[in-house]
Formats: sequence, C-alpha cells, structure tokens
Amino acid sequence: MKSNSFNLEGKVALVTGSGTGIGRAIAIKLAEHGACVGIHYNTSYQEALQTLEAIKSMNRKAILLQADLTCEQQANKIVDKIVAEFGKLDILVNNAGSPVQRSKIEECPLTLWNQVFNVNMTSAFMVTKRAIPHLRKTGKGSIVNIISLSVQTGGANGAGPYAAAKGALLVFTRTLARELAPEIRTNAVCPGVIETRHHEIFSTPERMQQYKEETPMKRNGIPEEVANAVVYLVSDAASFTNGALIDVNGGRFLR
Repeated sequence: MKSNSFNLEGKVALVTGSGTGIGRAIAIKLAEHGACVGIHYNTSYQEALQTLEAIKSMNRKAILLQADLTCEQQANKIVDKIVAEFGKLDILVNNAGSPVQRSKIEECPLTLWNQVFNVNMTSAFMVTKRAIPHLRKTGKGSIVNIISLSVQTGGANGAGPYAAAKGALLVFTRTLARELAPEIRTNAVCPGVIETRHHEIFSTPERMQQYKEETPMKRNGIPEEVANAVVYLVSDAASFTNGALIDVNGGRFLR
C-alpha cells in the first residue's frame, strides 16, 4: 500500500532521457504512483518503447517524445506535445545527459566542451524554460534535476567537462528554487555509482568493483533507488522541500 503523500494520481510528468537507465526507472516509478508520463528519448527508440510498454502494462498512460534536446525547436516541441496530449504539466525531471567522451581539461577541444554543456546543461535550460508557464499554472509544479557525484568529487579520469556541466545544473537548480517558488519547487538528486549502461560505456568492470569496495554500503546502486528519491521530491510529502540536493550514493560521498 502506497502512502497517500506519494499519490501522484492526476499528475502529468515529463522525464527527459527516459528510454534507459535512471530515466526509465524514474518514468516507471512515477507511473506506479499514478502519474501520466512523457517518455523522452533521442536515438534509443526501441528502449523507449520498452519503457512505454512497461508503463502501459500497469494500465497507466504514457506517450513517446522524440527530440534532440540540444535543438531549441525540438526541446520546445516535447513540452508542447505532452501538454497537448494531457492538458497540463505538473512535473519535469531533467535527466537527459552524458559525458559524451572523456577529456582532460587541458586537452579538451572547445567543440567538445560546448557539446557536453549543450547535452547536460543547455538542454535542461531550454526544456525548463518552455515548461515553466505550464508548471506554474498548476500552483504545485515540481522540477527535479539529476546531477552527478562528480559535482561533489570533481571530474576524475577525463570527466571534468561533464562535472562542470552538472555543477552548472546544480546552480541552475538553486536559482530556480528562488525564482519559481512558491508555485514551483525545484530540487536535485545526486546519484552515486548506479549500475546502468552509462558505466558499461564509461567504466571498466574492474573500476566498478573498486567503486563497490570504496562505498560504505559495499555495493553500487540501482536505478530504482534514484527513482524513489525523485518520487519523494515531486510528492506532497516534500511540500516544504525546495532547493535541496538529495544524495543517493551509499555513503560514497558525505556532505
């Protein structure tokens, strides 16, 4: 039995980058608690379709939203489309992001630097800007930005551009928390090492084992544990939580 404070019946949520990994878990978890969900993806159509099928199997409503969020017109399109489909927007989760490729700062070409910021920060800015009027209309809108443990620890092993972009997203979160309240609350979740495709690409199996050994919980996290934090932040249970950063890292970094 779900707590009434986590009841999202009648809410409409847009989750960027929700075809796979953490984004997929967030989309499914929001649907489990009653929300209608917009599943955004860029190139991972088959994976996004699996997210859609998982939600529809629960007799919940969802739609697929394809877009390259580094393009303002396409970023605007997904917000317009979900509002056209469901009549409103209550929740925005800015999850889409990627390191793109590893590079030390001194070796990083400007083109790569700009690409990393476009993928991780500017895309969230554009989607959020378009979504704000709709979120404000509800009087209880909620934005959650997914950042990275590298914001706390620095971008080791060539993750500096990514860490810098995610750091900008954290400051963006805190700025919105001041600008948009009380009609809209804005918070962030900071995942630690989560077992997803991201680490299949950017971390070796040996490094993943090392992460486990270095984490007080002696394991890496799973996407659903990040999704649980998001559900809390967008629910009435967090009605006085604004500008917060929730760590989901097993104690790997302690603030």
